Parts: sequence; C-alpha cells; structure tokens
Amino acid sequence: MEDVRSNAGHNLGVAALIVGILTFVLAVIPCIGTLAIIPGIVAVVLASVGLSQASKSDAPRGMQVAGLVIGIIALMIAFSQLFVAGRLARDSSKWPMDIKAVIEGAKDEVMKDLQDGSVSIKIESDGDVVEIKARSRRSDLEKTLEELEGVDEDTSDTLTKAKSDSLGKTN
Repeated sequence: MEDVRSNAGHNLGVAALIVGILTFVLAVIPCIGTLAIIPGIVAVVLASVGLSQASKSDAPRGMQVAGLVIGIIALMIAFSQLFVAGRLARDSSKWPMDIKAVIEGAKDEVMKDLQDGSVSIKIESDGDVVEIKARSRRSDLEKTLEELEGVDEDTSDTLTKAKSDSLGKTN
C-alpha cells in the first residue's frame, strides 16, 4: 500500500510565500514600509487558507507555514513603521523650536569666535614678502576704548557713547 499525499493548498502556499517575501522587502524600506500592510494581510490570509486545505487532505504544509511566518513578520515591520511615522508626525511641531535653538547657539559661537579672532595675511611676489597680522579680542578693544575716553562706565554705555561721539566728530 502506497502513501500518496495530495498537493492541496500547495499553490496557495507558494503564492503566500511569494507575497510574503515581496511584503517583507517592501516593509523594510523607510517611509514606504507602511504600504506593506495590505500585501502582508493578503499573505497571511493566503497562507491560512492554504494551511486549512492542507490539513483537510493531510498534505505537506511547509510552503504555507513559511508564507505565514514571513507574512506575519513583514506585517509586524510594516505596523512598526506606521507607529514610527505617527510618532514623528506627533513630535514634528517641536522641531522648529529645536532647530531655532541650535541655529542661535551656532550663531553665538561664531560671533564669539569672530570677536576674539586673529587674521594673518601673507603675500609673496618675486621674493618680496608683505605680511599683515591683526588680532582683536573684544575685552582688549573695550579696555582700549575706555582708556581713550578716560571713563570707567558700563561697557554698553561706553560703546553707545563712542558711537555718538564718532558721529558728532564727523559732522
């Protein structure tokens, strides 16, 4: 007596495996992975129907199980991307303030570096060398300005007064 097994559900198992693999590939692509939810559901349904048919006729179930497992994993990845996208959308209103704070911090650092910086220019032509060096530190400039004015006032008042004095002298 020969043991003959039918191939009931085999075609559905192959279809579920193919759709499951395609769903998995689609699910791992950022921003597009949420679209894999629909084919993921299709893969799980195909595999489930194929397993049901295979169980009734005692047919091999390897393809159906593989399609079911891959379909479920792809579906979970697709749902996780849906939750990540929702979280990003919910928190996106805070981004402008965070970006503004970063830009302001960078601007302050650049301005500080420019105020306390030095420049060196060296020009060589046919053996002649001209070199210009300039250093400026804000504290040194403020001290020099105060010494020139001969006043020990607040720095902001000194700078304001220096501007008004220089405007008055040019007129």
